[in-house]
Parts: sequence; structure tokens; C-alpha cells
Amino acid sequence: MNQNTSNLYEVTDVHKHFGSGAGTVRALDGVDLTIARSEFLAIQGPTGQGKSTLLTLLGALDRPTSGRLEFDGRDLGTLSEDALADLRARAFGFVFQTFNLIPTLTAQENVEMALVPTHVEAKERRERAAQMLAELGLEHRLTHLPHELSGGQQQRVAIARALVKGPRVLLADEPTGNLDEQTRDEIVGLLEELWSERGLTLIVVTHDSSIAQRAQRIAVIRGGRVSIGEGEPLVLA
Repeated sequence: MNQNTSNLYEVTDVHKHFGSGAGTVRALDGVDLTIARSEFLAIQGPTGQGKSTLLTLLGALDRPTSGRLEFDGRDLGTLSEDALADLRARAFGFVFQTFNLIPTLTAQENVEMALVPTHVEAKERRERAAQMLAELGLEHRLTHLPHELSGGQQQRVAIARALVKGPRVLLADEPTGNLDEQTRDEIVGLLEELWSERGLTLIVVTHDSSIAQRAQRIAVIRGGRVSIGEGEPLVLA
């Protein structure tokens, strides 16, 4: 078990391969990384170099091919499927570039969905979803469908959905990729505020160096391996 109580994640020689034989893709090829509790980490790198793959492993959405990935002292690669599902339901919140809202559900219903796996009663789900949306400035949009909301509002709904269950980690994959510059700045500012106020561990995959330089550290992935910098964003061609 991880004896370093300051680190939430300990990633040791982690490999993730897809396919087999000559067609094998080595998305991650020996990653070593530690992430502290309540840290804001940005992950950068050229397209196809394993950024999103690493994020899915950190969020227990997939398992490493080999190596050790510890979350709070528990090796995610060896946990049962039930244990992983419980961790995903309670410990991790996910935000995606494409929002991933269910188009036939209202904003409030989309947020409520995150609480279903935690077995919260329906009345409490509704109340917590409404409260979370209100905290993000959407108290007048509870009954709106996604197509009735702007891109920035949709992303706020997605963030509310990620946070309503009180996760320890917020994982965001290109969270501003579909937003204009002004809305991008608003969303990044919101994420920073939530990170600071809630003591979250915030992990953001981004191509945008203006976002990455706001993180405490930057992990750069090239060729399936990670290097760490502080305050110096990667300049992508």
C-alpha cells in the first residue's frame, strides 16, 4: 500500500497497449507519475500520444496492460469490476469536450443521473441536482433541454453532473475544446474556483497552453512517456 500520504496517485511503469502482434499500439509505454492530493495537474502532448488514455486509467475507466496504478493506496489494476464501478460512482467526476449530456433529459435530470449509481433516493437526487446547478449559476435553467442551452451552459451542466456526487477527483478531457475564447475563460475560471474551494484534485487534458499554464504542474506525454514541468506550457505545432 502507498505509504506517502501526500500523494493521491502513484503511477509506476504503467503500459497501455491496444491490439496485438505487429498491429500493437503502445499508447502508454512506461509512465511514472505521482499526483498529490488537491493538486491541479495539466496533461499536454501532441495528438495521439496517450493523453486521453492516461486520463481514462486515472479515472478507473480502463486498466493498465502492465505496471501499477495506485489511487489512495489501492491498485486500480487489481480491483474487482464491482470495486472499480463503486469508485467511479463516488470518487471520480468526468467532464468531456462534447459535454455528453443526454439530449432528451432536462439539465436537472442530466445532473441527477450521476447520483443513480450511488443509490440516493429520488427526492434527494432532485434536490441535490437543483442545488448544484444553482451554485453554477443555472438555477433558471433546470427544466431546459441541452439544445436549449448555450455551449457554456451545457458545459456547466456537465460540470454540475460531475460534482453533484462530491468526488475527490475531477478529470476533464479538453473541457473547453468546443467553446469560444470568452466562454473558455469563464469555464476555466470556474474549474479553478471549484478546485480551490472544494479541495479537489483537478486533472485536465488540454491542447490549450493558456489553460495548462494555470495548473500547478504540467505533465507532457510524448511517445507514451511522461515528463513533468512547472509553469512552462508545451508549445504545440
